[in-house]
Amino acid sequence: MNGLLISCLLIPMITAVASFVVPASATTRGLISVVGSTLLLLLSGVVLYQVATHGPLSNQMGGWPAPMGITLVVDMLSALLIVVTAIVAVCVSLFAIDDVSEERIEGGFFTFLNMLIAGVVGAFITGDLFNLYVWFEVMLISTFALLVLGGNKVQLDGAVKYVAINLISTVLLLAAIGLLYGLTGTLNMADLSVRVPQVENQGLVSVVAVLFLIAFGIKAAVFPLYFWLPASYHTLPISVTAVFAALMTKVGIYALMRTFTLIFPADNEAINATLLYLGLVTMVLGVFGAMTHSDIRRILAFHVIGSIGFMLVGMGLGSALAMGAAIFYMLHGILIKALLFMIAGIVGKLGGSFELSKLGGLYQERPGFSMVFLLAALSLIGIPPLSGFWAKVLVLEAGLHHDAALVVTVVVLASLLTFIPLIRIWSEAFWKAKPIDAVVGTDAAHHKNPPTKTFAKPDHCSWLPVLGLSAIMILFGLLPGKVIEWSDVAAEGLLTPTRYMETVMQTTAIPDSGEVQ
Repeated sequence: MNGLLISCLLIPMITAVASFVVPASATTRGLISVVGSTLLLLLSGVVLYQVATHGPLSNQMGGWPAPMGITLVVDMLSALLIVVTAIVAVCVSLFAIDDVSEERIEGGFFTFLNMLIAGVVGAFITGDLFNLYVWFEVMLISTFALLVLGGNKVQLDGAVKYVAINLISTVLLLAAIGLLYGLTGTLNMADLSVRVPQVENQGLVSVVAVLFLIAFGIKAAVFPLYFWLPASYHTLPISVTAVFAALMTKVGIYALMRTFTLIFPADNEAINATLLYLGLVTMVLGVFGAMTHSDIRRILAFHVIGSIGFMLVGMGLGSALAMGAAIFYMLHGILIKALLFMIAGIVGKLGGSFELSKLGGLYQERPGFSMVFLLAALSLIGIPPLSGFWAKVLVLEAGLHHDAALVVTVVVLASLLTFIPLIRIWSEAFWKAKPIDAVVGTDAAHHKNPPTKTFAKPDHCSWLPVLGLSAIMILFGLLPGKVIEWSDVAAEGLLTPTRYMETVMQTTAIPDSGEVQ
């Protein structure tokens, strides 16, 4: 099974190279990306099956036993996240064939997209902090390339804000890693779980923990460090925004989960309380931010922030029940955010703008597509039996279990307020009549086939991933049992990481020259 983990990294890397060096049309390069992402999805399914059947998998690179070498390790949380990452990669690759201009594709769009996927997968399966930092750097370089590729002035302005704040996060992360290595002499996360409690200067350990909280909090768009996200997401092509909204903040949440359960004491009341209250404030401000905007992309960007709050609340409550709810919500959030941004891209293509005041008439012209948006919106709100309902019910159940009246109140309030901006999109873009003076807006310039004054003919490569993700979300809601079970197993693995640590510390690869002693 050792080859499975390294293959999860090699497939997107090879796809990235192939989509750039193969002399082919833009469509063919997109199809190469689709094929590579599909292979990653199939392989990730095998990894999930192996983890569900046999427990965590580990691979010691180069034959060096942990904690001396580079460790790749996958537990249930990592396996689930790799699967949904692969789903998003397939859908975005297919959607981008029609959404991204040929100029951007020829400039290396699919190369940077697949390198970004490689960085995300690498962050999910690395077993040491330094390589986590390396994969964050791979992600940062790829995102910067996607941000500036073929960009105009507005896009470059968003790129500067995005990269500037993430560079601060990177510096803080590197400083925290350096201090932690100085205190413990190791960066292997399983080894750190044993050594950190043995450090004499626990005050300095607390300082390092705060540095990690700030660094990962920036990447996860946690209050008050989220301002870079709504300032940059609306400037990008929808294909880029979809993958960013689905994955980038979730890698930050994953890093927080892994760090503050495995390395630092999971029962630290101060850390849990901090995460809980940050989550509540992030949740509320995300929802209120969405209510103040009229651009669909900005509205959805603030909903990304709001969803981060729900995950932090689950982490802050600290129990296995609450952590399982946070993991389930994260899986739901990755898929629903990708779906909603793709739907927004089709709305922009059909209506010629992302501004609600310039849209209208979509229900009369595209009733089937309108129902797809309505289902996605109702899922985000939390209407049964869609996936968002179970995600929020699990968070509420955790709050009730902990007798946390404030948590229950804020979660219910945020869920109700989520309804307002989404129903406004429905009312303005879909239900009302199309404005008489509607013309092709400048927002449509990002698309290869901008709409005319009548609604554009849909592209199959845009519709297929939207319909596919919609089907997954419906199935997610109708049959949530297995995903809930896996989420609970992942939560138990985080809070009781004995099997994770044993898998890492007792797995020794056999190099060509013989067994490592």
